[in-house]
Amino acid sequence: MARVTVEDCVDKVSNRFELVLLAAQRSRQISSGGELLVDRDNDKNPVVALREIAEEKIMPETLRETVIHAMQKHVEVDEPEEEDELASLLSSHQNPAAAEATAASRTSVFKSTPEAPETDDE
Repeated sequence: MARVTVEDCVDKVSNRFELVLLAAQRSRQISSGGELLVDRDNDKNPVVALREIAEEKIMPETLRETVIHAMQKHVEVDEPEEEDELASLLSSHQNPAAAEATAASRTSVFKSTPEAPETDDE
């Protein structure tokens, strides 16, 4: 393929804006050491990325996932212990007596240290 055009790629990715995002992501992957799927032919990374998309060497769905992952600032991770704490907080909010018992048990840990005996020096 001597020259890649947008028309060659629009058949694979219908939205031109999305095509630019996907090609830019693939170009970044190539720049950071990603394996080339087509011959470079003295082309720069963005052109190589467009050629890979046009020749269907890389699937747009794969690039979409990497674009989404790269743009996420907060990645949600399931942590079961936080769910248990949240459930106990919600149940204690609904039952104030249970909340007081929970608070009392937490403070009793701090009061378990032996107190110094009072001396009567007078």
